[in-house]
Amino acid sequence: MRQIDVKEIIPVIRKLCIDANYYIGEDVIKKIKEFYEKEESETGKEVLSILLENYELSAKEKMPICQDTGVAVVFIELGQDVHLVGGDFVEAINEGVRQGYEDGYLRKSMVDDPIIERKNTKDNTPALIYTDIVPGDKLKITIAPKGGGSENMSEVKMMKAADGIEGVVDFVVDRISRSGGNPCPPIVVGIGLGGNFEQSALLSKKSLLRSLDEKNPDPKWAKVEEEILEKVNNLGIGPQGLGGRTTALGVFILSKPCHIASMPVAVNVQCHAARHKSAVI
Repeated sequence: MRQIDVKEIIPVIRKLCIDANYYIGEDVIKKIKEFYEKEESETGKEVLSILLENYELSAKEKMPICQDTGVAVVFIELGQDVHLVGGDFVEAINEGVRQGYEDGYLRKSMVDDPIIERKNTKDNTPALIYTDIVPGDKLKITIAPKGGGSENMSEVKMMKAADGIEGVVDFVVDRISRSGGNPCPPIVVGIGLGGNFEQSALLSKKSLLRSLDEKNPDPKWAKVEEEILEKVNNLGIGPQGLGGRTTALGVFILSKPCHIASMPVAVNVQCHAARHKSAVI
């Protein structure tokens, strides 16, 4: 059994919050350059070049990629041979978020009451924390700041098995069509299939952690991802909704078994700032 003092987590979380908001992944930069070469719209090409310039400036000047520095979504993979000591694990995560958003001059976007009072918590806590128990004696932390514009374009639908894969594809493409330029395209489309109502939504968000360089390891889902990506990019929404073929950079699917009477499908839309950073303790 390996002991980890929760105080060790705080500076790691702090740094991940800052790095995720300052430094876009190389996979995103590579993919935007790839789509730039194929983009037919001159306006679309110009927008993509501006995005690339923005990524470069944010890293150079150590400033947020976007003003919406997002909700701090935290994915934890906790080794079953780890014993956490020294305090409250959840509070340590929130303290790391608190320090990261304060020290990194990141916008605080969390309100304490979702409807009636809606007062800003002023430190971007609480974080949204999802924990998986896994084999081993390591603790992996992934921070994925999620902005409101793209999150608001997400949707869960309880479909019928009779709808089939054609129904799923139509639903996803329709969701993106209705979103238009609101989620700041080019987007990444995360899709969760199966499980139940809430698990499908979590799967769709987890799918967004995949690198844009990686193909789905399951050939049948890889084929569906390619089909949806082509259909989405034929919608003509384009970069920032100004027209063109680069509406999405990628489509990612995660699936789980489900009840015989159900077919949950969730779409989680991610803007071009596909931010996530990980560390292992």
